[in-house]
Amino acid sequence: MDFNIEEYKPEYKIYFEKFNKAWLDEFFTVEPIDKWVLENPEEAILKDEGYIYFVSYQGNIIGTVALKRMEAGVYEMTKMAVEKKHRGIGAGKFICSVAIQKARELKAEKLILYSQTSLAPAIAIYRKLGFREIALDDRYKRADIKMEIKLN
Repeated sequence: MDFNIEEYKPEYKIYFEKFNKAWLDEFFTVEPIDKWVLENPEEAILKDEGYIYFVSYQGNIIGTVALKRMEAGVYEMTKMAVEKKHRGIGAGKFICSVAIQKARELKAEKLILYSQTSLAPAIAIYRKLGFREIALDDRYKRADIKMEIKLN
């Protein structure tokens, strides 16, 4: 597939919110922290050395992912969502690979993520990219798995 990557622009905020809200509504429920992050990505992610990327395909934005700085050397890959009609074509794996590469460029020691084991396709992508399961904490109510990839 011929995907392109775009960095966050204010006019892309609508896609960040739309794709993530649709994904949450489909599989879970929007928690208060989700609502705040989706409505305020500049404040929630970008202002603290975070990044938001968008994947485009055939000229259309079809997915997004964020890198949130958690502490020195640690980023969280979060808010990864691909528009439903474009799932299964490799966009999720592509955008996750971009996030991993950016974390490496930032000299992060590790990249973490939280997910739900019922999302088998996503978990399979994460494992293929090198993420391994680690001890879970209670950061998100819906998460039943925490994963990390060691970098650099």
